[in-house]
Amino acid sequence: MNEKKKKWDLAAISSIPLIMTLANSMLIPVLPLMQKKLKISSVQSSLIITVYAAVSILFIPFAGYLSDRYGRKPVIVTGLSIAAAGGLISGLAAMLMDNHAYGVILAGRLIQGIGAAGAFPIVLPLVGDMFDNEEAVSSGLGMIETSNTLGKVVSPVFGSVLAIVVWYLPLAVIPVISAISIAAVIFLVKVPTKEKTKVKFKEFLTSIKSILSEKGHWLYAIFAIGGNIMFIMFGFLYYLSSVLEDHYHIEGIKKGALLAIPLCAICLAAFITGKLVGENKSKMKWFTAAGLSLLAASMLTCGIMDTKGLVLLNTFMFIGGTGIGLALPSLDALITEGIDKKQRGTITSIYSSARFIGVACGPLVASLLLNKDAWLFYLFTAIACACLLIALFFIKPAKKKMHKPIRAFKVTDK
Repeated sequence: MNEKKKKWDLAAISSIPLIMTLANSMLIPVLPLMQKKLKISSVQSSLIITVYAAVSILFIPFAGYLSDRYGRKPVIVTGLSIAAAGGLISGLAAMLMDNHAYGVILAGRLIQGIGAAGAFPIVLPLVGDMFDNEEAVSSGLGMIETSNTLGKVVSPVFGSVLAIVVWYLPLAVIPVISAISIAAVIFLVKVPTKEKTKVKFKEFLTSIKSILSEKGHWLYAIFAIGGNIMFIMFGFLYYLSSVLEDHYHIEGIKKGALLAIPLCAICLAAFITGKLVGENKSKMKWFTAAGLSLLAASMLTCGIMDTKGLVLLNTFMFIGGTGIGLALPSLDALITEGIDKKQRGTITSIYSSARFIGVACGPLVASLLLNKDAWLFYLFTAIACACLLIALFFIKPAKKKMHKPIRAFKVTDK
């Protein structure tokens, strides 16, 4: 299929990270309201988010293996269907069981997290499978990161608006939006036909061990950078959310709009980066390095200066978001194009798990250091600088250009 004719395929695939992000992030601004309605503690309300991410971390590598063996599209459709079922359970429980619904809501969220493991993480290798042209792959991955971040941008506002109608509507709407993505994938996504190799699980583990042994020096670097970037991103978003509410007493839709400012920077930078890096792996490395430098500089400035100043804080959060937007699509492209298609699903899923660990840990650490603002931002600065050094010393694409699809990428190949 001509790559220009794959716009609808890419649009359908891009709906997956958008909807999966909405399904989780739009609950964040309404957790205090849920806490009151369900008569639960703040720790219990936070588990509504945590259980989703935690179970996803465990199931993502398994979903990657299944996608390598049985195909990306069947695993994605199954994952979205499981996520929709979990959302339906949570939504109906909240609707019908009143303040006795918490346990069932949590069970539904757990099921939803299992489904999410088979959805968004499989998108990255699917984009790599669809295009032979490396420039098209990079552009497609930029759109995926843009869609993922767009979900984070609109989710605080969307969740707040839905909760105004009725408090459980953010839960009840999840199966509806999941169904939209399922229909788009089924009818619009046309995956290239390929011969399926039935690899036994033991052989699969051996092949993964072989890949990590051969390419681990750069794969581990990308895993570490990706996870730590998400750690910083969700940590500073949690900090910003707390400052807006506790210091400025800004809540609801206005708070969601202010939280969207650094997320808009990530979204725009990710889209532009996907277009600019093309098939040039040297650009991927230096865009990553530039992004990490911006992120480190912005976090250091926040540590030195008065971070309670609203304009100043949002300005440097915007700069930090731009740095994240430069780095993430470049990392996606490096890891997606650097692994043979037969193992691509599993390796990119391990990468997604690393990112989910960062998502889970960032807010927790930020909450512990809320009263020590400077130390929090110095920690973020140190992590960003460490990631910068890792990128400079362990990601080493050669200058020679390769004009054919990559089958077995080494950091020193191009």
